Amino acid sequence: MPATVGDQMTMAAEQGRICALAAKGQRDLAAVAAAYPELFPARPFDAALFGNVAMAIAFGAPWCDLDQLRITNRAVLWGFAVDWLVDHEARSRDEIDRLTARCLAVLDGDAPADGDQLGAFLAELRDELATGPAFAAHRHRWREETRTVLAAMAREWDWKQHPDRLPGFEEYLDNAANLACTVVNVVHWIHAGDPATLAHLDALLAASDQVQRILRLVNDLGTYERDLRWGDLNALLLVPRADVEQRISQLVADARELLAPLHGRCPVAANYLARQIGFSSGFYRSTDFWGES
Repeated sequence: MPATVGDQMTMAAEQGRICALAAKGQRDLAAVAAAYPELFPARPFDAALFGNVAMAIAFGAPWCDLDQLRITNRAVLWGFAVDWLVDHEARSRDEIDRLTARCLAVLDGDAPADGDQLGAFLAELRDELATGPAFAAHRHRWREETRTVLAAMAREWDWKQHPDRLPGFEEYLDNAANLACTVVNVVHWIHAGDPATLAHLDALLAASDQVQRILRLVNDLGTYERDLRWGDLNALLLVPRADVEQRISQLVADARELLAPLHGRCPVAANYLARQIGFSSGFYRSTDFWGES
């Protein structure tokens, strides 16, 4: 039966509320970028990027308010900053290794070095997350996921230095942590402090890694032309589009199996992961997050 006029109004009102949540998040991210101007140059960190990030997070967890999503939005923005520095600004592996060491030291409690805006932003995230009751018990998970992300980004940088020896498709997909999706989910879950979520964090992290692989490939389908311009790796450089699409279908089916039991045990977190898949599948059909460089 078609939706009634009243149903349409109700659905549109809810979508409007979520868009308002995203608009507020965008303003906050713009303020963060203004506070760290060296870390977030106007190109490619434009208003559209801030809006896209805030919109993705708002539609992923529409039951939250801005205070609950602020640190999640900011964690995504920090990941974009690292990605830019490693992928496009770093000139040597030593430079990337030093960046990694600085970030892990901040997560261990050190103060960022003078002039280290990436470390300063990370310390700000750390201090805000530390105000929550779940931080002490789960901070090691954030550190480990951050270490994994930094290692994945460094690995991709290494691959790009040898375009005649690109990785195989499976090796590339196993490096999906360079998308920095699971690490943001860890921040979101620690900050939210939902007991059911934290009680099933191991299973949720496994499911999140599966979602991360899906988003890696969905992202690649949507950003192929830009990746060619920017000299970035993309799954379509390794295998035909049909193979990528088939693998996405398989991964989505596997993710459904992982999320099905979690939906009964920790429904909020399971729904959050399911909505990440759905939102990204629609979003990347016509655009992506980055602004123009």
